[in-house]
Amino acid sequence: MREIVDGIVMWSWLSEPHGYNFNGYFVRHPGGNLCIDPVEPGDDVVAFLRREGVARILVTNRNHVRRANLVREQTGAPVAIHPADAAYARGQGAVVDAELRAGERIGPFAVVGVPGKSPGEVALYDATRRLVVVGDALIGNPPGRLSLLREKVMDDPRRLRESIEALTSLEIDTVLVGDGEPILREAGARLRELVATFPA
Repeated sequence: MREIVDGIVMWSWLSEPHGYNFNGYFVRHPGGNLCIDPVEPGDDVVAFLRREGVARILVTNRNHVRRANLVREQTGAPVAIHPADAAYARGQGAVVDAELRAGERIGPFAVVGVPGKSPGEVALYDATRRLVVVGDALIGNPPGRLSLLREKVMDDPRRLRESIEALTSLEIDTVLVGDGEPILREAGARLRELVATFPA
């Protein structure tokens, strides 16, 4: 685990079938620390989360439940996901305590709807730091670039492309991805490069 930007700690788990890391994030905040899309934690990560404390666990989409139940058990933090993805997440065994809705603020983040991969996918945008955390809407693969997952795993590819294009209206320097390698500088340019490849 490492502090990837000031106040945000990332830990990773290698997905051999995908050939890249899945990432979980811990965000320090005076109003309550957040854990986003937690992946398999080692004993050191569990100890860290228990020591630091977690106020809320945020799940960006129905496929990123990952180890949210374990972090919930270890820290007592409630799990929040968008209501459009909640039923699927519960069907995968997730305990869901709260809703995560586009337009609300949680800690330093504004919740931004990015539907398309799934109907309830959200991104978390920190305007002050020009930083966005994404789940499956974007992946950091190959390293140094942003890309999309294969269309066959998307509910609505066109809608996802529209959601990603809308993100280009935000001032973004850093993209912290749930899958692949984060982009820590000039991420807005990488995002625009991706959008330029979309069909007209």
